[in-house]
Amino acid sequence: MSPTDAQHEDRSNDETQHGNDARRNAGEVPGPGDPSDGGPGVEGWGRSTRAVWSGEPERSPEGATVAPLFLGVTFGFDDLDDWRAVGAGEKPGHIYSRNTNPTVEIFERKVAALEGAERATAFATGMAAVSNTLFALLEPGHRVVSVKDTYGGTNRIFTEFLPRWTVDVVLCDTSDHDAIESAIDDGADLVYLESPTNPTLKVLDIARLAERAKDVGAIVVVDNTFATPINQRPLELGADLVLHSATKFLGGHSDAMGGVVAGAASAVEPIFRFREINGASLDAHSAFLLARGARTLELRVERQNANAMQVARFLATHPAVEAVFYPGLPDHPGHDVARRQMNGFGGVLAFSLEGGFDAMRRLLGRLRLAHRAASLGSVATLVGPPATTSHVELTAEQRAAAGIPESLVRYSVGVENGDDLVADLRAALDSL
Repeated sequence: MSPTDAQHEDRSNDETQHGNDARRNAGEVPGPGDPSDGGPGVEGWGRSTRAVWSGEPERSPEGATVAPLFLGVTFGFDDLDDWRAVGAGEKPGHIYSRNTNPTVEIFERKVAALEGAERATAFATGMAAVSNTLFALLEPGHRVVSVKDTYGGTNRIFTEFLPRWTVDVVLCDTSDHDAIESAIDDGADLVYLESPTNPTLKVLDIARLAERAKDVGAIVVVDNTFATPINQRPLELGADLVLHSATKFLGGHSDAMGGVVAGAASAVEPIFRFREINGASLDAHSAFLLARGARTLELRVERQNANAMQVARFLATHPAVEAVFYPGLPDHPGHDVARRQMNGFGGVLAFSLEGGFDAMRRLLGRLRLAHRAASLGSVATLVGPPATTSHVELTAEQRAAAGIPESLVRYSVGVENGDDLVADLRAALDSL
């Protein structure tokens, strides 16, 4: 039976979590619950416990309860044979931070545990995670099936860069699952999904499309940035790889950039190898901040889920609002699928205004509890139109073709008091 909306808003983290153990990457120090240290493992842990404890070293220098930040670029060896063995992957260890770094590995293991993956590898940005994954797995003559509503930067890779590699890309109507399945049936080497989509919050049935992709032997990649592993676990729904712009909810404080891809060790390995040579590595300081943010992920996301639902319900009743895009609302076209595959509806919504672009411009200028800025997933509310945020890379004509009106407002709720956010929006809307 599908959970109720109330369960989506208040769902406990006490339920048994499914998925694989978060296996250690080569070279890591065993952390609490790691199978190699005789601990209980992570399968029975709730998401908050995983976020806090997974990936942490069993013994930190000087007994520090927060693992230190390893800023060193290079790591020394007393024995040449040990050095060679580490370089060959025969022994754990680190040689050069472009390849691996102890602080980066803490963040990677934490994400792997949260997503129920065997392994994760991190990148300098979310787009580095997207691009490295695609270019590592595709070659000339391959065929990709995706949807029209992916993030603007991802869309440009599909429409501009991959065709230069003679990779055939088919972008389907995001709302037409039959059309997506038909395109997959015609042949696919990789199926790329994003759900909910940015910025119109469309919902794809990941399990349905992953099953069809497996019929043709395609790799399934899911961008889980909007949902987070708290609300949705694509690997449990049949995906092979899940990726994030860690800059957003995983970090949660708008003070560090990064990206990450997680999945089976065999699926992540070629992406890691591509990344270490192409150099889009996550720096240690950003990894330290992202791991810090990830420790409070479930607390933040639960509050943002509740705030977004409260804001969406309010906006749906205001006469100045033309439409609200949020899968938590019963009249959202993807509501039933979201109820089935998500534990919460997320902290991002969008809405369009009566009065078009001019009304949107006036509204943004009158909001007090929202930064008019790009990005999303922060502890502070962020607001802006796709023309200056998610789809700034596209022209107005391209945005229109993607079904993104110029009057659309993307609203990423923070962890503020929900009543205060509603009051701020009400005052701004009433003054239009």
